Amino acid sequence: MNAYDRSLAGGPRSDWTRAEIRKIHDLPFPELLFHAQEIHRRFFDPSRVQLSTLLSIKTGGCPEDCAYCPQSAHHDTGLKATKLLDRDAILTAAREARDSGATRVCMGAAWRSPKDRDIAELSGIIGDVKGLGLETCMTLGMLTGRQAQALKDSGLDYYNHNLDTSPEFYGKVILTRTYQERLDTLEHVRDAGMSVCCGGIVGMGETVEDRVGMIHALATLPKHPESVPINLLVQVKGTPLDAAARVHPIDFVRTIATSRVVMPRSMVRLSAGREDMSDEMQALCFAAGANSIFSGERLLTTPNPGDDRDSALLARLGMKTDGAAKTL
Repeated sequence: MNAYDRSLAGGPRSDWTRAEIRKIHDLPFPELLFHAQEIHRRFFDPSRVQLSTLLSIKTGGCPEDCAYCPQSAHHDTGLKATKLLDRDAILTAAREARDSGATRVCMGAAWRSPKDRDIAELSGIIGDVKGLGLETCMTLGMLTGRQAQALKDSGLDYYNHNLDTSPEFYGKVILTRTYQERLDTLEHVRDAGMSVCCGGIVGMGETVEDRVGMIHALATLPKHPESVPINLLVQVKGTPLDAAARVHPIDFVRTIATSRVVMPRSMVRLSAGREDMSDEMQALCFAAGANSIFSGERLLTTPNPGDDRDSALLARLGMKTDGAAKTL
C-alpha cells in the first residue's frame, strides 16, 4: 500500500516521512489534484466553504522580527502601533462579520506574548463574542500553560500559532523566537483542550523542500491541527521580504493539495494573499482541497478581496458557505 492509499484508508496519521510527502507533492499535477479531491470528498462536502473573519484587536509595535510582518517594530512600514481595541469596537466588528456570513472570528494582537494581566480582559472579550453565536479564535503570540488554560476556561475555541515554514528555513525569517518555542505553545494549547489553527507561509524565498518540510512538521504533530492556514506572502514595503520572488500559482496549489492529502480531516484554509490571486487560481485551490477562507476586506493589516468579490466567485463556482464537514 503506497503513502496515498494509506492516507485514504487509515485517516489521519502522524508518521509521515518527508520522502513520502515529497513523492505526493511531485506527482503529475492532474494526478495530485485527483488524489486530493478524492480524499477531500471522503471527509468534506466539496461544494462548501467555511467563512471566518480575522480582526486585529491590537496592531503594530510587535517586538518580534518576523521578516514578512508589517507589524514588527523592527521594520519601517509606516504602520502605527495601537493599544488593545475597545470591547465595543470588537463586538461591532464581530456582529458585522456574523451578519456577512462568518461563523468564526479570529482576533489577533501584535504581541510576543500576552501579559497575565491581559488575560482577564481577553477572557471577557471571548465571552462577549461567543454570546453573538460565533466560534472564537485568537492569535496572541506565545502562551504559557496557565494562560492557555485560562483562555480555554473563558470559552476560546481555537488558538492560532503558525509554524510559518520548515525548521531549516525558519532561522532565515525569524531570529527572536525559536521553532521549539512555537511547538511549546502548541503543546500548551493542546493540553488545555483547545483546537489548534496552525499553518505556514509560501513565497518567502523557501525551496520546494522547505515547503515539504513545513507540511511534514504540521502533519507529524501528535494531532493534526483542526485548521491549517496556507498563506501566500503579501509583500509589504519596508519588510525584508518586500521583493521576494513570486511563487508560481501551480506551485502554490501543489502546497494546498499536498496538505489536503496528508492532513485529510483538517480544514485547509486559503488565507493571506488572495487579493493577488486570480479567480482561476482560487478555484484550483478549492479543487485541491481548500475549504475555508477569511472573509472581509482586511486580514489584520493587509488587503483581502472583500465579501462582494468572494460572493461573486463562489456563486460562479456553484459553491456555498459553511457546513463543510461531513457527518461520518
